Amino acid sequence: MADFAERFLIRKGEKVDLSEISTEADPKAVREEVEGKLFPAVVTRISELQEKLWAENTQGLIVVLQGMDAAGKDSTVRKVFGEVDPAGLNIVSFKAPSAEEQDHDYLWRINKGLPSRGMIGIFNRSHYEDVVAARLHGLVQKGQLPEEVKRDKNVWDERLEQIRNWEKYLRQNGFRMVKVFLHVSKREQEKRLSDRLFNEAKHYKFSLSDLAERRYWNEYQELYARTIEETTTDVAPWYVVPADDKWYTRYAVAEIVRGALEEMDPKYPPLSPEVQAKLDELKQIFEMAERLKIVKPVKKGEGKKGYGKKAGKEGEND
Repeated sequence: MADFAERFLIRKGEKVDLSEISTEADPKAVREEVEGKLFPAVVTRISELQEKLWAENTQGLIVVLQGMDAAGKDSTVRKVFGEVDPAGLNIVSFKAPSAEEQDHDYLWRINKGLPSRGMIGIFNRSHYEDVVAARLHGLVQKGQLPEEVKRDKNVWDERLEQIRNWEKYLRQNGFRMVKVFLHVSKREQEKRLSDRLFNEAKHYKFSLSDLAERRYWNEYQELYARTIEETTTDVAPWYVVPADDKWYTRYAVAEIVRGALEEMDPKYPPLSPEVQAKLDELKQIFEMAERLKIVKPVKKGEGKKGYGKKAGKEGEND
């Protein structure tokens, strides 16, 4: 399904106008087929590949999820990675920087959240907050930074360059990154925020800041478009995925993740020469014992009575 994921890919040099990209599911997609067959199959495949990634322990995958408030980032993580062994996942949500984080460079907390080799790291929001939200609200000029940085007219272009170089550095050290922008419509966002406001079971998700940020919808759309244009690369590509229909969003993200893992092609590591030699020796001993009739396989219907001429008490060799 590589072709399916590629329809969402933003290639290097491509211009992005989010208003021209659909936020809705492909009308040709059949929800029953996706939810009942396609999505479960790809989720299982992700789990299989992650197990190999863990066993291989030489490379890692970083999945960046960005989007407007209520775009569905949390539920996407739960559904797409639901079958993956939790020990192989490193999930980090980046909120407003703490006082400690503000005492460091903006990538400090991101570096702390990177996964180990053999793991899938998931960024629920990411370093892109520091070139989108921070830019919109002028946080560099208001921040704990030297005056020369605050006065630098090229600070945002420089940050984008820093991010491209950092993502390239990670790739050169065995960590692949895929970045997904969950593209929700303003209408659907309003519906979801309203649900959080009036549904008691979802009150915990509601924040007044969500309503405040909604006032800057157009500015966010323009900044995200520019940022995606400037930072989609061969080593760390961006994908813009429709997010109005969650069943379709989850399937699209799952296919993107599966495709990245397939390209990484993790493999179970071979046994060390010493262990392989011991294993071969044991096999030879077992084969010799069979030839000499010292042990014989249990015949069908004999039940659980072990191996050998004298099985002992029933179940003794279970």
